[in-house]
Amino acid sequence: MAGSFFLNENLEILRKYNPYTFKWLNSHPVDRIAVENNVIENRYGLPDWCISPGKGLFDDIPPDKAYKWWTSGEIADASVTIIVGCNLGYGVNRMLADMPINHKVIVLEPRCEMLLACLGQTDYRGFLRTKRLFFFPPDREFLREAVDHLDLHYVFGKIRVLADWPSYQLGPEYASLTEELKEILENIACDITTIRQKQDVMIKNELKNFVRAEQDGCLLPLKERANGVHAVVLGAGPSLKKFAPLLAENPGNALYACGLQVLPALQKYGLKPHLCMAIDYTKNMERVYEKLDRTWAQDIPFIYSCKVRPEVVEAYPGPSLPLWTNGGIGSNIPRSRELVLNTGKGVGTTLIRFLLWCGVRSFLLVGHDFAWRGSRVHVEGHLSDKNRFEFDPKCHKKLKNRESETIYSTLAYITAMRELERELDRPDVSAFNLYGGGAVIKGVKEVDWKQVVDDRMLEPSESPLRCFLAAIHQARRPKPWPVLEARGVQWKRSLLFVEKKLKRLFRKAASHQQEINNVLNQILVFLRQDPLYQPCLYNEIFDLAGLVHARSAYGLKEWAECKVILKQVIKKVREVDYYLVYKQRAA
Repeated sequence: MAGSFFLNENLEILRKYNPYTFKWLNSHPVDRIAVENNVIENRYGLPDWCISPGKGLFDDIPPDKAYKWWTSGEIADASVTIIVGCNLGYGVNRMLADMPINHKVIVLEPRCEMLLACLGQTDYRGFLRTKRLFFFPPDREFLREAVDHLDLHYVFGKIRVLADWPSYQLGPEYASLTEELKEILENIACDITTIRQKQDVMIKNELKNFVRAEQDGCLLPLKERANGVHAVVLGAGPSLKKFAPLLAENPGNALYACGLQVLPALQKYGLKPHLCMAIDYTKNMERVYEKLDRTWAQDIPFIYSCKVRPEVVEAYPGPSLPLWTNGGIGSNIPRSRELVLNTGKGVGTTLIRFLLWCGVRSFLLVGHDFAWRGSRVHVEGHLSDKNRFEFDPKCHKKLKNRESETIYSTLAYITAMRELERELDRPDVSAFNLYGGGAVIKGVKEVDWKQVVDDRMLEPSESPLRCFLAAIHQARRPKPWPVLEARGVQWKRSLLFVEKKLKRLFRKAASHQQEINNVLNQILVFLRQDPLYQPCLYNEIFDLAGLVHARSAYGLKEWAECKVILKQVIKKVREVDYYLVYKQRAA
């Protein structure tokens, strides 16, 4: 028996610096004596975890060979290593001994008894205090939120995942947790890349839409106004072709909602929705009007994210309402003034999120296939209906549908489906999927057309729907903002002053490293001071944070980057002033 010499001391530090993990351990009581008794001495004379009588995790291969290739190598200081499985700490200790001082190690351990065994063998207090080491529980939402905070490491360093193969002998949860982590990291990487590349475009669209949004009205009066309404949310999957004509003949009293891109397809089948929504900020959205009969759509309310291109909003023939979303100007709008929504991976999820906020608790999903068979990815009439599918293992995934047939999907579709599943996983929500051969949506009951008709799913009381549609009409009333003050002149004066100070420091950068870091940090605080301007300066704040937190030395290269950042900040502040101050006054 190898003992648990450091367990109490480590747990005390864990309570202070990893409170969520400490709480997780306490919520899953484990017999500590049994854990200690399960730590044995193996045939190599080393502490080991007993997996069966007389057999330890490292009987087949000793730790020095199992982790021989686990080195930090050339990975930058700003990088992070995530280890899935800790056993008795052999792999963790190897990484801690070899990593640079700014390199972080995160350990995911799904079994409480293994985490306790690991904490009993090594004194991790110094690493936990300096935040070089973190232990995380197998909580997907906590993990996703924690990984979100690794954005600087992703851009300026590297995030790598190491699977602790010896731990795989304990159970299948280690393999599934590794795959889940990789999926989360892929999604985060995609989100960061998209925001970094497209944030300026989306913010520019919001600025251009600002004055119009004031005139179009506000969604806030719709909160809980759809109580008792049953919603049919229409996607653009191939199965819509089968079900749209049936719904057109038997619409019932349900609320029909879809993405703007789906309107041309619905027009083809004679199914007219009660509202549509757009969240896509790309120029491609303008192609919707090449297929849409504008006269047919002129009485369909259009809810548009303010990040959508102004040209798309202006071309819409019917009534429109603005939707402010997180990540842009809307991030700092008081919730008492506007609805500010966190958009989903797809317009279908965003619609459901919006309708839930409005009070809808009953949904029928139609055309939400998240996959396809044959060569057609979207229903005819969609923007991308001419695209033809050819399998590419680099971007496509093979799945099985309910009938065990092979269907095809993408990581983006699967991610959107998982998000939809989480959104509908509520005890007060009932959700059904009119199944058309696509992916199986967990937690959503599959129904066929006969069940929809027999169970009268589309025939709730008409009164709630009528009241909600009237509320939408009433929400279209101008709601001007208070007149804002311009900041451009003041900001320019301050930034030019600090630029001169930096210039002096960089002339003798070698002897002013800490002073340069301090000044850059002061600029970072300054750029974050105004919540209205902060989203517009996302990339500049991000780049400056990289200089502050992810650089170990400053020279001519960093000085050149500083000048570019400051120049862009002044330019963007002037742009914000033009659209939010001067143009608003002129209107």
